[in-house]
Amino acid sequence: MSQPPSDTSDPERNRLSGRIARTAKVGANLSGAGLTFAAQSLFGGDKGDERIARAMAAALGKSKGPLMKVAQMVSTVPDLLPPEYAAEFAKLQAEAPAMGWPFVKRRMRAELGADWDGKFADFGKEASHAASLGQVHGATLHDGRKVACKLQYPDMASAVESDIGQLRTLLGLFKRMDGSIDADEMVAEITDRLREELDYEREAKHMALYRDMLSDKAFIKCPEPIAELSTARLITMTWMEGERLDAFETTPQETRNRIAEMLFWTWWAPMNSYAVIHGDPHLGNYQVTGGGEGINLLDFGCVRIFPPAFVAGVVDLYRAMLHDDFDAAYAAYEAWGFQNLSRELVEVLNVWARFIYGPIIDDRVRTVADGVSAGEYGRKEAFRVRQLLKEKGPVKIPREFVFMDRAAIGLGAAYLRLGAELNFHELFEQSLEGFSVEKVTARQAEALGRAGLA
Repeated sequence: MSQPPSDTSDPERNRLSGRIARTAKVGANLSGAGLTFAAQSLFGGDKGDERIARAMAAALGKSKGPLMKVAQMVSTVPDLLPPEYAAEFAKLQAEAPAMGWPFVKRRMRAELGADWDGKFADFGKEASHAASLGQVHGATLHDGRKVACKLQYPDMASAVESDIGQLRTLLGLFKRMDGSIDADEMVAEITDRLREELDYEREAKHMALYRDMLSDKAFIKCPEPIAELSTARLITMTWMEGERLDAFETTPQETRNRIAEMLFWTWWAPMNSYAVIHGDPHLGNYQVTGGGEGINLLDFGCVRIFPPAFVAGVVDLYRAMLHDDFDAAYAAYEAWGFQNLSRELVEVLNVWARFIYGPIIDDRVRTVADGVSAGEYGRKEAFRVRQLLKEKGPVKIPREFVFMDRAAIGLGAAYLRLGAELNFHELFEQSLEGFSVEKVTARQAEALGRAGLA
């Protein structure tokens, strides 16, 4: 597997003026939140946590870019933040002000040359979507194909490097919670994924990888990158048409179940066959086609390629939970990379594992979490684990666990939004047919080679 570029390989990443300006901007924004936090710690008062959360969310919203993206990310992990923080951070919108047309022209010229507009029959002047790291414009090629041009904002690499330091400061403010979780590896993992997400050449390879891995699933479509019109900061891909997933929340149960089953295979087939996950499974990254007969998978910036042995640990823990085998669960956590385990700590981890694995252990048709809303999915269990870790912990979260856990929660929330009723155990067993770490290793190596990621 290819590695993320080092700090010295990207001139934009090391643009000192950009990093200083970014640090000053974000630091100034966060300073107000920090002062609010300090005042509250001195004077107390009702609803203090809510005021701190609102101040920090406002500061992050002004900052845009990677740090806002991280705040949105951590708000989706159950009980990682106090409820007041999670509620405010969840309000942060992925939309950012789009660059104006003169700015877009300069950026396109920088990526494709002075004659860039001649490479398209038509290029939309208005962005069809603008987010924290870049924006998308619709265009038409001379052969009639409609394409999406995803153009990265300037100085984002510098922003990532400065925001990494700000992220550590941000997490430092959260130390008041309880210290039950050591987030060092979590920060390192998020850092690597953010750096990869800025590499559009790598994202194009991720796209090719997913088209390959899901080629036997006719109901799943992925965009195709247009190599000659793509660079490290511009990716041109075939345009995908479909409806939003949340538009199907009130459709007949059969339709919702079908969509949920397609989502299952979209996520678990690459995981159990290739040790690869789509690490950003929020609703906006799926489109429904054919009135519920197909799925478009979008946005391949955040893709996690695991060592095959990690997936073996995931399967081993599933089987340990299925058969209530404590020793097997202990060994599975070790395979995942948890350190300094004890019997007491494993018992605490099993509380969370029984929640995550619950739907695939239970051999019956059911919702993913009976009687629980999407907004509260996993929060009660996570709170219980955190309370127990105060006594038995702390626990250092392995890097590989971070996006695995986040993606599992995101996927479960999508099932809940759909109100899907499936036999998840039966589906999971189907996904494991012929499973072995040796087969996963071989398939992964071949697929990464074909995608240019080896």
